[in-house]
Amino acid sequence: MSAQTTSSHSVHIAMHKLSQSAGLVLIFSGGLVLLASATAKFAGVPQVVEELQRFGFDGGKLVIVAVLEVVSAVFFLTPSTRFLGLLLVSAYLGGAIATHVQHDQSVLAPAMILLVFWAGSWLRHPQFFRREST
Repeated sequence: MSAQTTSSHSVHIAMHKLSQSAGLVLIFSGGLVLLASATAKFAGVPQVVEELQRFGFDGGKLVIVAVLEVVSAVFFLTPSTRFLGLLLVSAYLGGAIATHVQHDQSVLAPAMILLVFWAGSWLRHPQFFRREST
């Protein structure tokens, strides 16, 4: 093997490890955001409760939203169910984006959180996104 090939191979391995690590950081960051959000809802943090009441989520609906966040986060944070978790998180945050649009609010926060989930998944599990040749 030539020195150039060895060097190129080393760079490829280093980039792979870096993307794997970056993906893991984003995956855990997104999961922690959802778990923290659910905790705030379960704890009845006044600012969170008031904002969700303005969107029409009160009482039992608030608990349902918090449970959905926990379930989505747990599935996403568990490596063997990460793909299903990504689908659940996407559906959940898609609903959040739609709710923000319906109430003339900025969609930036839920969209950025969703981007973190997808970017982390893409970096950590590129095989999810590869298209098989037929």
